[in-house]
Order: sequence, then structure tokens, then C-alpha cells
Amino acid sequence: MAGLLQALVGVSEKAAQVARLCRREEPLFQLLVAEKTGPDRNRRFLQDFKTLADVLIQEVIKHDLGKEFPELRGHIHGEESNEFRNAQGETVTVRVCATPGDTAALLLSVLGPERAAAELLAAAVHRDAAPGDVELPDAALSVPPRDLAIWIDPIDSTNEYIGGREDVAPVDGIAPGGLRSALVLIGAYDRHTGCPVLGVINEPFFRRDPLTRRWQGRYHWGVAYGDTRLCSLSPPPPPRPTPRLVLSRAEGGPVRAALGPLCGDGDGDGDGHGLRFAAGAGYKLLCVILGLADAYVLSEGSTFAWDACGPHAILRALGGGVVALAGALRARRAGDTGPPPELVYNRPAEGAAGAERWANRGGLVAYAHPQHLEAVLAALATVPGL
Repeated sequence: MAGLLQALVGVSEKAAQVARLCRREEPLFQLLVAEKTGPDRNRRFLQDFKTLADVLIQEVIKHDLGKEFPELRGHIHGEESNEFRNAQGETVTVRVCATPGDTAALLLSVLGPERAAAELLAAAVHRDAAPGDVELPDAALSVPPRDLAIWIDPIDSTNEYIGGREDVAPVDGIAPGGLRSALVLIGAYDRHTGCPVLGVINEPFFRRDPLTRRWQGRYHWGVAYGDTRLCSLSPPPPPRPTPRLVLSRAEGGPVRAALGPLCGDGDGDGDGHGLRFAAGAGYKLLCVILGLADAYVLSEGSTFAWDACGPHAILRALGGGVVALAGALRARRAGDTGPPPELVYNRPAEGAAGAERWANRGGLVAYAHPQHLEAVLAALATVPGL
């Protein structure tokens, strides 16, 4: 497991470098900017550059992990399809080729005349990734990679990544949006149980160097397997008497109104000082991991396995978790006093197709302290329709 965790950290760093490269190098940045400008964004090829960057990072992670751990091949899953239709109507399968020149040629078949962009991307893809500086005790080395599978979100919060806002002021440490919320998420789960066991979150745009003006990143990891709990982060601070919750801005009024009083909002209008709002599922999960929020509540099925798997493993390593909201409320109303059901990552949703097969239907609650989970579930149990 130590070698696998080092590899996950290493490929997350490589992915972060590609994400930063796309904003730093002019030929790549101009393609990103074109995504924002509207009618001309797909003039040269049918899929936007944002999606190509996503897919390429995903394929790099799959290639590098599969090369080092052959037993994982066929069990590394991502958000994106790696097939594109180019301007000539041809289907191009994006992959990492044997040489930088071959990869650049393949990318050119999608990017059309953008040779400089294709060559910059190919060089980054073939650059060796330094292994993560992760040391684990022997006690953690008990799960073979053949029992695991991987979920990847190559650039979570892609709209914020494309928007590129750099000056979004945080509120109590939580950035409401902007580049800070664009993350690389990698999680390993047990193929048989679906339980998350390893997680890596990489923040490519954590801070900007004041001298070079270049973005610098950081990463976090966690292991939760059997009785082993290891994490790059310290345990969360003691629970606040009045919890701070982070939500999506799209969250409905009834949920806000139910949670507002819990957070110290006396009039119940859902705008209390304990409610915070942010972009990106991964970033909101990270806010709970870092202790900036006590829980992340989402009542809709708008997140997916690739969003939650890595952060869920880190939360478990810290003593928290991610609960399936609808299932937890059903159990509560039925009088079940056992632990609420946590999300699992090996079971597609019945009757769904495409990406929806892996949606976290019925919402979720990510928490650091069990008492805050209990308080959130008690408040939401009063909301009709949940």
C-alpha cells in the first residue's frame, strides 16, 4: 500500500502540473480562454479544450498507475470518456503513446493546427513524475493492489478552472469560488466492499508565489483500511458548539431553512453565520477535511463516485465519513439506531445509464464529528420530500 499511495501522490502532482501548464503557457492558455468567449469556442474542433485537458490528465493517471501496478489495469475509472470527434468527423481515442512525438501527433488530430499546444501537452505527459514523499509504517501494508480499484476526477470544479478567478476572497478560510476550488481527486476503494481506503486531494492552485507569480500547489492523503488510520493532516479541531456548514449555492430553500437554526441563524431564513457556500464538490469536501467546516450537506444527486471517493477515504482516516443522505433519513424515520449508511463506490445505480450510473443519488452529508452528523440528520428529518 505504501508504494501505491506514493504513486497516487506522484500522479496527482503530475496532473496538477498539467493543470497549471494549461493556464501558464500562452498557446494552451489561449485555448482555455476560447472556452469562455462563446460562439468561437468550438470553431476548430468539436469538443472544447477544457474537456481535452480533463481527458488527458485522466489518461496520464491511468497510464502511469497501470504501468507501475498492472493488476490495476481495467480497474481505473474516471469521469471523462477518452473519445473525441474531430473537425473532420473522425473519432480519436486520446491516450498516452510510446513517445512524446507520437502523443503530440495524436493530440494534433484533435487540436487541428495548434502544434505548439500539442507539443507542450505531450512533453508534460511524458515527464517523469517524482514519487510522493509518503512514508507509511509496516502496519499499513496489508491490502494488495489487486483488491482495489481507482476513481479519478482529473479537474474537479472545471467551470471555476476555466473562469480562472484569482482574487476571490475567502470567508472564514472558505473560498466561495475561483481557482482555489479546482482540485485533482484520486481515490482507491475495495473492489468487493466498495469502501474507500486511500485518498489523495491535490490543490494545484493553493497559493501564488509573490516573486515569480507562478501558482504553487499542495496535496493531502489519507489511509483508512481495517484498523489502520493514517493521514497527512492532523485530526480535526474539537467540534464547534454551533456547527459551520458548507453548501452549494444551488441548495434549495427548505434545506437552508432547516439548517439555519442549527448554525445559529435565529430567524430560520437559511442565511445564518454558520452557513457557508462554495463551488465544487471536492472543494467542499476538502473544507470539512481541513476543519474549515464541520459538515458539507447536499440534498441532490449531483455528485458522483469520482467526486467523493478520494475525499471520503481521507475523512475516514480522520474519524469522519460521508453518509448517503436519503438512506440515512429513511433509516432514521424507520427507527434504526445503527450507524447511517456510508457511500460505497463499487455499485452502479440500478436503471441508470451513462454517468448517472455513478451518481450519489439522494445526496450526501460529509462530516468530521459524529455529533454534527446527528444534528444535521435531525434537522433534515423535518424537511418534507427528503
